[in-house]
Amino acid sequence: MNIHEYQGKAVLREFGVPVSFGIPALSVEEAVAAAKKLGGPVWVVKAQIHAGGRGKAGGVKVVKSVEDVEKEAKRILGSTLVTHQTGPAGKQVNRLYVEEGSAIAKEFYLSMLVDRETSRIAFVVSTEGGMNIEEVAHDTPEKIVTFSVDPATGIMPHHGRRVANALKLEGDLAKQAENMASKLYAAFVAKDMSLLEINPLVVTKDNKLICLDAKVGFDSNSLYRHPDIMELRDLTEEDPKEIEASKYDLSYIALDGSIGCMVNGAGLAMATMDIIKLYGEAPANFLDVGGGATTEKVTAAFKIITSDPNVKGILVNIFGGIMKCDVIAQGVVTAVKEVGLKVPLVVRLEGTNVEQGKKIINESGLNVVSADDLDDAAQKIVKALRS
Repeated sequence: MNIHEYQGKAVLREFGVPVSFGIPALSVEEAVAAAKKLGGPVWVVKAQIHAGGRGKAGGVKVVKSVEDVEKEAKRILGSTLVTHQTGPAGKQVNRLYVEEGSAIAKEFYLSMLVDRETSRIAFVVSTEGGMNIEEVAHDTPEKIVTFSVDPATGIMPHHGRRVANALKLEGDLAKQAENMASKLYAAFVAKDMSLLEINPLVVTKDNKLICLDAKVGFDSNSLYRHPDIMELRDLTEEDPKEIEASKYDLSYIALDGSIGCMVNGAGLAMATMDIIKLYGEAPANFLDVGGGATTEKVTAAFKIITSDPNVKGILVNIFGGIMKCDVIAQGVVTAVKEVGLKVPLVVRLEGTNVEQGKKIINESGLNVVSADDLDDAAQKIVKALRS
C-alpha cells in the first residue's frame, strides 16, 4: 500500500526524522490558508498523487507570494498529471501539499527497500539527488552505493557512517546522516515498510540535513498490524477493481490485454499469462484467488473480471490442491448466473475433485468450453476471441 508524500513525512516525523514542514490542502481555499499559516516568504505547491516524476510534469512549483500559491493551486488541483509512472492516461490531482521553501545547498538520494536476494533491509545512497535514479544507475552506476543491514544486529553506527561516507559528508553533517540513518531504519522496521525513498535528501544553507520528499510503501500483508496506516489509504488513487478485490483478499492487478485470467497461485498465473502472450493475445489482469478460496471469493473474482470493459474472453485455469476444483466450478457457475456471460469462457481444471468440478461445469447449461491442459486452454480462448 502506498501513501502520499505529506502522510509519509508525518510517519517519519513520529520517529524524529527531520522533514520539511507543510500543510495538506483539498481545495484552493485550504491551500491559501496553509500558505498564510506557514508565513513564507517562499512556498512550494505540490500535487499529491501516487506516482513519481511530478516535478517534470508540472506538479511541483516554487512560488514567492500567497497570490501565486492561489494561482498554482487553481492550476494543479483537479488537473491530470502525466508522468513516466502514471502511463499515458495520467492521474487526476485531488490533493495538494503546501510546504515551506528550503534554501538548498546540496541534493542527495537515499532509499531503503527489502533486498529480495538476502531478505535484508538495504540502503541505496547516492550523491546524485533530485534526479531519476534509474538514469543514474544506467549512466553512472559508480555513484550509487548499496549495502544491507544484518537483522541479527540491526542498524549499527558503522551503517550510519557508511551513509555519511557515500554522501561525502563530514563533521556535524556526517553525524546528522548517521543519526538520520538510525531513525529511518527504526521507522522502516516498526511500520513494516516495503519501500522508503527520499529524493531529494538535502543539505540546507544553514547546514541541516532534511528529507525534502518522501515516497513510502508498506507490505500489504502486515497492514492488519497497523490500523493507523490503513487509515491513510487513499482509495481515489487506486483502481476500483483492485479496491473490490482487496475486500475479498484477492490478489488482483489490472493489465492492458483482452483475456481475463482467474488462476490459483502466482506461479501458475505467470505461466498462464505467458502462454496467452505466446499465442498472440495479452492478459487483461493478474488474478490469484489463492489456495483457500471459497465459492464467495470465486464469485467475487469472476465479477471483477467481467466488470473490465477491455475483457473480450475469460480463461479460468485452476490446479486444485487445497483449493478444490468443485468449489471453483460452483463459484464460476454462480457468478455467471448472477452477472451473465457475454464473452467466451474457457475453463481448465485439474487436481482435487476435478471430476466433480467438470461435472458441475458440464451440467450447468452454460456456454463454457472445457480444456484438457493449459496449452489447450490458451489456444481455445485465443481462437474464441478471433472467431
